[in-house]
Amino acid sequence: MSAYTHREKLFNLMPDNSMVICYSGIPIHSNEDDYYPFEVNSQFYYLTGIEWHNMVLVMNKTNGTCTDYLFIEESDPSVERWTGKMPSIAEVKEISGISSVKYLEELNDILDTNFTRTYIDTVYFDTYKESSMDLPDYNLVKANEFKSKYPAIKIMDLHRLVLPLRRVKDEEEIDNIKKAIDITKQGLLNVMSNIKPGMMEYQVQADFEYVCRKLGARKFAFPTIAGSGLNGCMLHYETNQDEICDGELILLDLGAKYKNYCSDITRTYPVNGRFSKRQREYYEIVLKANKEVTKAAKPGVTLRDLQKIARDVIGEGLMKMGKINSKEEVGKYYMHGVSHSIGIDAHDINLGNDCIEAGWVISNEPGVYIDEENIGIRIEDDLLITEDGCVVLSQDIIREPDEIEEYITNANK
Repeated sequence: MSAYTHREKLFNLMPDNSMVICYSGIPIHSNEDDYYPFEVNSQFYYLTGIEWHNMVLVMNKTNGTCTDYLFIEESDPSVERWTGKMPSIAEVKEISGISSVKYLEELNDILDTNFTRTYIDTVYFDTYKESSMDLPDYNLVKANEFKSKYPAIKIMDLHRLVLPLRRVKDEEEIDNIKKAIDITKQGLLNVMSNIKPGMMEYQVQADFEYVCRKLGARKFAFPTIAGSGLNGCMLHYETNQDEICDGELILLDLGAKYKNYCSDITRTYPVNGRFSKRQREYYEIVLKANKEVTKAAKPGVTLRDLQKIARDVIGEGLMKMGKINSKEEVGKYYMHGVSHSIGIDAHDINLGNDCIEAGWVISNEPGVYIDEENIGIRIEDDLLITEDGCVVLSQDIIREPDEIEEYITNANK
């Protein structure tokens, strides 16, 4: 079981006399009695395999002995009447492989016992924040509460401790990502079968998401981006409210989730089934950059190395087209990184600039964004790094321009 293996590896990294306390998270009110869709804490899911709110994982390592506990809410028939069945102790044990499962009411007593009867000097909480301006999430709130209650115990960041483990995907994680990619492929085939001028961007989004849900994707890796024309030049455009017009391209950055693992794919299609000469020239530049990055992706290189390759290829192509005069100007039309890690999160746990290792799954997403011509093109694939190179997990998702034109044209006959 993956979660069991993940905990065993984490125990090996934990120093003696330390503890991990990780909360799955709580539902967050959006307004009145409504809630935002619940998203489980990524570290909690990685270590338990459970996607449910109001749970706490405790891992304790003292004198070389490792123990783990899981704390859950006791089922309440009056609550279940409104929101559905709550997980039982037996179900939670089966999913997580943790034998010591208790109710939340016992958490404080067990923590107090550990801190008074054993010598624990360090506790790991997930204290990660993307930006100093972000509001603290539930784990950080609980970490601050803990600090007030036990000021003598050092708090460390679980995110950093788990980093070397989550970067390398095991066989089960890779299988889940592959399944997410296959579902994404089927959704895109449905898009290509139905796309035509006059549709709304949100209708294209619906064609994709309908098939994904039908095939078992309960969630998506991130809000679907369906940007046509100038909207395709907006990197995280999510409004999807405009009409797609004859002669335009539509950039689709999207991904299904399967068993909480993400795919992250981008494809760019001509709305009417045919690239214009100018669109195809830009498309070929981006496709070449994508292929050159794939050739270079292997253990020992860094994401910065891959970014330089993408910038060089795009820069040379834009110079040949007369769009720029030197490679140094490429940032005007290609302004983002070419790669990031993929896993439980679409932009998975931060890689920094360490050398790539076998078992990483990363994106490959060069692009060009020509505002003055209403042309936005990105081609993104998901790569599994192997011992001597990489495998393009999304290879079967059509990306060659002739194949795109043929598929869309035949579907619209």
